Amino acid sequence: MNASLTTEVSPHFKARTAGIFWLLTMVLGGFAAVNGDKLVVAKDAAITATNILAHESLFRWAVVSNLLATVSYLVVTLLVYVLLKAVNRNVSLLAVFFSLAGCAISGMSFVLNLAPLSVLGGAQSFNIEQLQALSLIFLKLNAQAFNISMFFFGLHVLTVGCLIFNSTFLPRILGVLLFITGVCYLANGFANFLALPFKAYLFPFVAAGGLFGEGSLTVWFLVKGVNVQRWKEQASLGQ
Repeated sequence: MNASLTTEVSPHFKARTAGIFWLLTMVLGGFAAVNGDKLVVAKDAAITATNILAHESLFRWAVVSNLLATVSYLVVTLLVYVLLKAVNRNVSLLAVFFSLAGCAISGMSFVLNLAPLSVLGGAQSFNIEQLQALSLIFLKLNAQAFNISMFFFGLHVLTVGCLIFNSTFLPRILGVLLFITGVCYLANGFANFLALPFKAYLFPFVAAGGLFGEGSLTVWFLVKGVNVQRWKEQASLGQ
């Protein structure tokens, strides 16, 4: 995108557009999570394989939705950077790095998510039980890749929360909520990396916290946007 174009566009319009794409990210990501995960039975490769083959179209749509959610979040990343560089350009760039790392890992995980379809298509050198087991392994690797990507998204959200807290054109409470969301994502990541016994019980609270934190900012962007005058004042101080 041309740098002069993003500079000329009103920050209010950028905020509204960021809100639209952030909402799109949550809707698409939610669809992918609900419809993809319900087909997977973590401890039963046979049932998982049967579910995937019986609902192949739904499984593929879940992967596509996740891909589109990642693309949408890249747009969010750009727009949020353009808005928040008025607070601190270097920290905003750091937030972009965290988001790009998360998106890159998500991109690699799509291959793992599609692998079961290729595996279950059949291979003469493996029996059906081995193919089903291999398929489940790919799905479990995909889940780990998801946890790693969410760790980086957590760093992105946390950093954005800090920037919003130090801004003059957005309410500080939004920064606090987003900071808490980022901490929740990081806690969930560490719980999964360390295989802590309570990790399965932690995720619903993390998801609710993420929906509340990111949802609050999304609604604010859509309804209120930013205080344009204060944004211009803070942007001029940073030049």
